[in-house]
Parts: sequence; C-alpha cells; structure tokens
Amino acid sequence: MTEQTTPVGQTEPAEQTTGPEQTAPVERIEPEAEPQTESRAAEPQVVAPQAVEPPAGPEAAVPPPPPMPEAPPTVFAAAEVTAVGEPQEPPVKVKKDRRVLRAVLRWTAATVVFAAVGSAAAYGITGMERDDVPGLATKADGRWDYPTITKPPLPSGSPGPFASSNKAGAHYADLRKLLLSAPKGAKADAALRGDDGWLARKTFLAQYAEPQARETLGDLLTGYAVRHIAARGWTTTDGTHTRIYLLQFDTAAVAEELASGQLVNYDSPQYALRGAAQTERDERFPERAAVDEVTRYAYTESKPYGAEQVRQAYVSAGDTIALVVQSRKGLAQAVPFQQTVVLQSQLLG
Repeated sequence: MTEQTTPVGQTEPAEQTTGPEQTAPVERIEPEAEPQTESRAAEPQVVAPQAVEPPAGPEAAVPPPPPMPEAPPTVFAAAEVTAVGEPQEPPVKVKKDRRVLRAVLRWTAATVVFAAVGSAAAYGITGMERDDVPGLATKADGRWDYPTITKPPLPSGSPGPFASSNKAGAHYADLRKLLLSAPKGAKADAALRGDDGWLARKTFLAQYAEPQARETLGDLLTGYAVRHIAARGWTTTDGTHTRIYLLQFDTAAVAEELASGQLVNYDSPQYALRGAAQTERDERFPERAAVDEVTRYAYTESKPYGAEQVRQAYVSAGDTIALVVQSRKGLAQAVPFQQTVVLQSQLLG
C-alpha cells in the first residue's frame, strides 16, 4: 500500500467519531472510491448540517468534502413514521372500532330492554285497581256501593232549577225521581213509600220527638204552602237506617226562608228528632264536598248517644228542602252519611 502524503498547506478534514476523543488523522476517501451500503435500521437520524465558519489562515483554502448522496426513502406499508427511518407499529384501529361498536351495541340493547320493561310496568300499573298497587292501596273507608247517579229528564222546554231563566228556582222534574236510590244490598223501608210515592204530612212529622214540635212544624208547612213530600228509606247490612225526605214549595225564596229561618240554627237544628235530644254542628263534614247552588246544614248527636246515634242534614236547593237522617246502634258512621248527603245534593243541584 502506497502511503499518500498531504501537500503543504492542506490538512485533512476532521471526521466525527462516536468516541470521546480523536487522536489520529483519518485517510481521505474519495466519494467514488467506495460506495456506502445503507441500512435503515442502523442509520442514525439525519440532522441538518450547521454552518461552520472556515478556519483562519491557510487552512481556509481547503474545499469541504462533497456531500453524501441521499438514499431513497424507505416505504413502510400501513405504518406511521415519527422520525426519518423509524417506523411505528401500525395502530390496530379495526380492533378498537370493534370494541367500541360492541360496547355501543350492548348499551343500546340494554336501553331497549329497560324501556320495554318500564313501558310494561307503567301499562300494568295504569291497568290495575288502586288497591292492587303496592304502596298505593287504600283501606276501605266504609262508603256504600250506590248505583250511578242519573238526573231525571226535564219536560220539554223546561229549564233546570238554577238556570238564569228559572226565576223561581223550580224543579220541573218529577220530585219522586229526584230521590236518591238505595245502595247495593240495602233493604227498602216500606213505611216511606207513601201513596203512589207521595208521603203523607203526618208521616213526615212523626219523626220529630216532641208533640209541640210536630204541631208547630205542621203549621209551618201549611203557612209556607208545601206542595209535595216524597220520601225513601232503607236499612243496610250493618244496621244503619237511612231516611230521605224531599219537601217542595212554590219558589226557592220560600224554601230558603223556611229552612234558614225556621228549621235550623248554626249549632243545632230547631226541632229535635226522635232519639237525638242533644245535637251539635258536624264540624267534620268536609267543606270541599259542597255542591254549587246548594246550602247544607249538617248535625250529629252529642254524647252520650243512648241506644243509637243519629246524624241529620237539611239541604236547601231551589224550591226544595231535603232532610237526610241516618241512625245506627252504637255509632253512626260518618263516611256513609257524608256520601249520602252529597249524592242527594247532586241530584237536586
């Protein structure tokens, strides 16, 4: 091997090494002498050359070595490259998408199932009776099973009792058909049927305790010109005896004056019924049960009741006064009494 010498005034360019120091000069290799074989796996990251100021003195005349030829870029199929020559494993997007898809499908299916179950539950609850729904069951409050309330038809061209054109407040329907029907299972009281449905005056007056009261009331009925008296009564299986009396007068003004001025007081009725010597205002009768255009006066027997307790109510509706009486051995229940009074008021209203 022939040793080459460096002409005077020229120096070999320093070659970068990976070692800590550079101790000996490196032989100059022409670019055409030995082609380089490149391996992308072993090639270091290409760094842009930095401008270096030429050294002062005679060394500045030495030309820089020719640039290294760039190797063609390597193509990686379906790979992402973060640095030159450094491929990254292709992302498994398909598997990820499938996992997401499966999760979405599972949640969608669950939502559909929950919605179906909720709809079925809602349908089941709305289709059930209140007593069948857990947590909403209501214990029986003692009310009676009355038939559907239906007002009788009016004669052709006749107004209702509270129509603006009906100045007298008259009930043009048959008074006997305005009586409340007996509840299911009750036994009718034959003594109140009367003659063709019309009750005799003395039968009505017989329910008052004092003879003087019966005489005075008889005079009042004559003076206020009562037209008709209709009545109905029954006894239910629990022993409660119910009587309803309807008294019809010429006008609403006459009936209202008799009721409020002669038959009732605020805290007690004016005339005591049989078996109810001490009576007081029924404070527990619900006000929300009031019926429009109908005035109600409700009373209950005070303690001690004696053999039975008596409840009573006077109802003034147009030209008609109703008296509802319920009595029962021991204690007359409040709920059936209130129910009976309200239903009779609705028939007259």
